[in-house]
Amino acid sequence: MKFTKMQGCGNDYIYVNGFEEKIPSLEKPELARRLSDRHFGIGSDGLIFINPAAEADFEMEMYNADGSRSEMCGNGIRCVGKFVYDKGLTDRRHISVVSAGKVKYLDLAVEENGGHGGRGEVSRVRVNMGSPILEPALIPVEAAGDRAVDEPIYVDGREYRMTCVSMGNPHAVVFARDVAGMALEQVGPLFENHRRFPKRINTEFVEIIDRRNCFMRVWERGSGETFACGTGCCAVAVAGVLNDLTDSAVTVRLLGGQLFIEWDREADLVYMTGPAVTVFEGEI
Repeated sequence: MKFTKMQGCGNDYIYVNGFEEKIPSLEKPELARRLSDRHFGIGSDGLIFINPAAEADFEMEMYNADGSRSEMCGNGIRCVGKFVYDKGLTDRRHISVVSAGKVKYLDLAVEENGGHGGRGEVSRVRVNMGSPILEPALIPVEAAGDRAVDEPIYVDGREYRMTCVSMGNPHAVVFARDVAGMALEQVGPLFENHRRFPKRINTEFVEIIDRRNCFMRVWERGSGETFACGTGCCAVAVAGVLNDLTDSAVTVRLLGGQLFIEWDREADLVYMTGPAVTVFEGEI
């Protein structure tokens, strides 16, 4: 099987061209676990198949490093945009990608460097990530009221305050101090598997720098701490506005880089802009 290793802000995935590689669906979870292993496999935060789609230009079929399916990945979908353009699967710079039934729209920024037969190659991607979901039952999170904003949650005997947002996948945003020094490997799994999250949760721990900048670390369900999470950054931007901590446009700094997030309040749409990088290609 041929593959391409790609990353967005250090959030790395193995990409497989589903137009050419035919892997039985039942084998994909185990394949994701085996290939994602950083000691005995290729090493990644997960496995993504790029497939034909009826309702969009392409489908993103995504598996976490533990083999579980994921609905959406912001860094992952940017790399899908780079893959399909750089590989010649499309000549268009505005494309649509469906994942778990939800269609996202991508604008591809192409560097005219003469590569790829003179077509250039994609360096950055802006994604319309759609509208944030705030209703607790749809995230899902167990919470009273129509929103879970600055909601108390008790983890290992300590009270945290969380704001829950779905960007196609569930997030709990926790604003805190000294995020760089947090023992995420201890607290992350406790959030991920907390009884209040029926489908587990991605948890973002965020330190506010000013109203247009913040620093984030993330514990992703099924993958552990990653260098970045695109949907998590979108959730952070929404949570920052809802808690009156940030403006509607914010740069989120991550272990692997930074993403620029805009929440168009009038249209209720979140836009994410960031890099997409090919690391290497191979065959396994």
